[in-house]
Amino acid sequence: MRVRRSVVTAVACALLAGASMSCTGGSAPAGGPGTDLLDGRDWAHFAGAKPTPSGVRITRLDRRITQQDGSGGQRNPPVNLRGPHLVFRGDIRIEARLRRTDGTDAYLHLYGETPVVYDEWRHERRGVRIGVAGGRLRFDRWDGDSDRPALIRTFGQGLGDEVRLAVDVRGDRLVLEADGNVVGTVPGRDVFGHGRIWFGADAGGDGESWTLGELRAMPLGRGRMSVRDAPGLKVPRSTDALRDLAADLQRPIRLGTALAAGPLLTDSAYRRTAGEEFSMLTPENDFKAQFVQPRRGVFAFEEGDTLVDFADANGMQVHAHTLVWFEALPSWMRAGMTHEDRRRVMTEHIRAVAGHFRGKVAEWDVVNEPMSDEDEDYTNGNRGVRSHLWFEAMGEQYMDIAFRTAREADPHAVLYLNEYGVEEDGPRWDALYALLIRLKKRGVPIDGVGFQNHEYAADDRTDPEAFRRKVRALAGLGLKARVSEMDVLVGEGEEEVQARQFAGKLAVCREEPNCTSFSTWGFTDGYGSTADIRNYPPSPGNALPWDAAYEAKPAYWALRDALGRSVDGAGL
Repeated sequence: MRVRRSVVTAVACALLAGASMSCTGGSAPAGGPGTDLLDGRDWAHFAGAKPTPSGVRITRLDRRITQQDGSGGQRNPPVNLRGPHLVFRGDIRIEARLRRTDGTDAYLHLYGETPVVYDEWRHERRGVRIGVAGGRLRFDRWDGDSDRPALIRTFGQGLGDEVRLAVDVRGDRLVLEADGNVVGTVPGRDVFGHGRIWFGADAGGDGESWTLGELRAMPLGRGRMSVRDAPGLKVPRSTDALRDLAADLQRPIRLGTALAAGPLLTDSAYRRTAGEEFSMLTPENDFKAQFVQPRRGVFAFEEGDTLVDFADANGMQVHAHTLVWFEALPSWMRAGMTHEDRRRVMTEHIRAVAGHFRGKVAEWDVVNEPMSDEDEDYTNGNRGVRSHLWFEAMGEQYMDIAFRTAREADPHAVLYLNEYGVEEDGPRWDALYALLIRLKKRGVPIDGVGFQNHEYAADDRTDPEAFRRKVRALAGLGLKARVSEMDVLVGEGEEEVQARQFAGKLAVCREEPNCTSFSTWGFTDGYGSTADIRNYPPSPGNALPWDAAYEAKPAYWALRDALGRSVDGAGL
């Protein structure tokens, strides 16, 4: 759904779509009409937003990313990736009208570079936030060297429920206005040095929502500006990519990867490679609980919908990840509650999320990483199952309940349990296999197991034949198998080791009849989850088949070779 615009404006902007200048026709004085960034633009795919006749309603999400142990709470406000963004030279002005209710703090975000969410960690790049909180104008600036603002300022007082804000970008100064009055000037520190601005909005305080009634942009003086909509999702394709080789096998399999909505819409090389090479995608983060239900009963499906739309546009299947996990939970879901309420929270979440995507995804990771890392859980009666908030409330039967609820919510999806560190022999695999036998005996509707195959150190390397034995053991239970999240971190000069590990696991999947897909956990080191976040900005890892510049590594060519060989080694 889009906000309505006039035919004249639509035609004019269409004529200028490929040009560098805006449909505003060049420069305009401060306070001029500028370009309307709401009317006719896509705000319906922006998390927490709802277009209305009076503007865009912004609902408070309180979306944050917790650390693996549940501590912390790194802010994670949404970006309107499928809406308009600006490309400009020189000076420009942005005007907004904020209408607040119930004391809601209202914030407009202007991103010079869109943030990058790695595996449950947000790299806050350059941008500013301007808004009204407690009757004052609040300004924050991020310089790209920390997830905390480099500059925080407050200006004015007594601002009312409806406030007109303006930001003039004048060289390396940002001039701030409230209700027509200049309230402050702050150094820009080249925050918009790339000549682009993406938009976001968020709500805070005790209120629930506010309305963005107007949003306009205009060049100043000799400034130049164009307004760009999000790129189309469909990627032109050849017929010689990994996905094509996998589809041409006598028993076709799916070639997949984990994707994020951010770079999919802001990085053309990422989008092109993803659509060209892969026939299945796994949402890296956007289906996880702290991303999709940040407040109880408040859902943010928009980024997940974007991934589903991308898959649909490019003939890909979606392997949805994940419904029940002990990590990536919002703080409210971790709060103390009765066992019965805990069960209710879990089943309501499954019904809402799986129900929203019903019929749009092929597969679900219903239960993620149920096996314990603690030796005591293999001797204390837990039978190797991890003790966490779901287990404490329902025992091992939390898995039975989760799978049955998922089956009811999305009857035609294939349902998986997903686990790491079970590709090799040992007590962890033995405990998982015993668990699967128990689940099958109880009639739990589990269809398969995903083997993550994260290899971060030499001790993580697994012989493909050991992996093959696990896949065949699952076949004996009537279960499917898949490689679900593979990445291989290596030292300098070990690219051939990496290539052999990728190719060896893919060869097993190709050759074993119950192995249905092979997926990597991302595909380019530029956005890989093994980035070193001790540095800011993070230093890329090297665990994936493409490097940060999208150059194919030996691992990529080894994957192609693995798809081009028959089981006996002869050519196809």
